[in-house]
Amino acid sequence: MSRTRRGALIVFEGCDRSGKTTQSDLLVKHFEAKHIPVKHMKFPDRTTIIGQMIDSYLRKSQELSDESIHLLFSANRWEFRNQMEKLLNSGTTLVVDRYSFSGIAYTAVKGKSFEWCKFPERGLVKPDLVFYLKTAVNSLESRDDFGTEIYEKGEIQKKVAKIFEEFCEKDSEYWRMIDGGRSIEAVKGDIVLEADRVLEEVKGSPIELLWPVD
Repeated sequence: MSRTRRGALIVFEGCDRSGKTTQSDLLVKHFEAKHIPVKHMKFPDRTTIIGQMIDSYLRKSQELSDESIHLLFSANRWEFRNQMEKLLNSGTTLVVDRYSFSGIAYTAVKGKSFEWCKFPERGLVKPDLVFYLKTAVNSLESRDDFGTEIYEKGEIQKKVAKIFEEFCEKDSEYWRMIDGGRSIEAVKGDIVLEADRVLEEVKGSPIELLWPVD
């Protein structure tokens, strides 16, 4: 009996308004055109009760402590953890707009240690590929609707960008830095090449977990 070829977990990370939604949409359409089973996901998922609490915080209508909002973001990802693993094992590729690394970066810039920020993420599904869309913060500030949510401030975005760059250096085996300041088509071209390659690479490999506890 042939074993179902597993899907890949492909994540897009970057500062706010850096083009993650546009490029993740385009990658999903690329896979659909090739008849590859694919599902588009976005975190936070604001459709759940936890997600609605997060949405209220992000839109500045509810105050929460740094610890509380960090754990809510993590809990929102855990709500979908089993579903994600099941879909991957059934052959569906997941294209995800933001994941654990955003949760870590946005809390770490408030002064929390990396270990504290990483702990609730341990055991979630590890991505096979992470695209970091690097874009100059001054260009982000000029984009539509920048500033409507709590973290959309230039000084925060600069610190977050630095943390994403550190992830790229430390975890270069599955992180790819993409110059997001170019045309949409140029960025898409680089992304598609890497994504197609990874789909082939993971087909016979097991799913791994983020920072598993010994």
